[in-house]
Amino acid sequence: MSAEYIQAMDDDFKKVISAFEKELTSVRTGRATPQLLEPVNVHVAAYGAAMPINQLASISAPDARLLVVNPWDKGTIPDIEKGIMAAGLGLNPSNDGQVIRVPIPALTGERRQDLVKAVKRMAEEARVRARAVRREYNDLFKDLEAEKEINEDELTRILKKVQDGTDATVARIDAIAEAKEKEVLEV
Repeated sequence: MSAEYIQAMDDDFKKVISAFEKELTSVRTGRATPQLLEPVNVHVAAYGAAMPINQLASISAPDARLLVVNPWDKGTIPDIEKGIMAAGLGLNPSNDGQVIRVPIPALTGERRQDLVKAVKRMAEEARVRARAVRREYNDLFKDLEAEKEINEDELTRILKKVQDGTDATVARIDAIAEAKEKEVLEV
């Protein structure tokens, strides 16, 4: 039974890492990537709802300094432009009636430092989520020991596995964050 819980714990740690990696895709590194616009939600008046931009248009990066947003419904172009500007990414889109071009300006040194701080904040949030997984499984295994489903020696061994999993997850988060910081600071 405890093997199933250990496997579930490993899956939860993997989810923490993948969520952190997905969150980092929204951090601008000076290069244009379609993932940069993923967090943008657009309120479309015609549909009466807020929708993710990737449900309204295809996004491509023809070169390192430009994103092209090609809406499926050309009537949503003004709404998409407003959504991009309102997202707080520091981007100024322009359109020609068919597509929206989003030039990606070069990052200033000050903006790079702000992005590094954001990466550090995201990494700390991911570490907190990893520690929450540890706490959840520690409590679960202690309850199993209290119910006499596992003995004290097995509890000690399992709690060490939980701590090892936490340490490995935190180390992976730190490595990912460090790589992203280098990428952001790269000129």
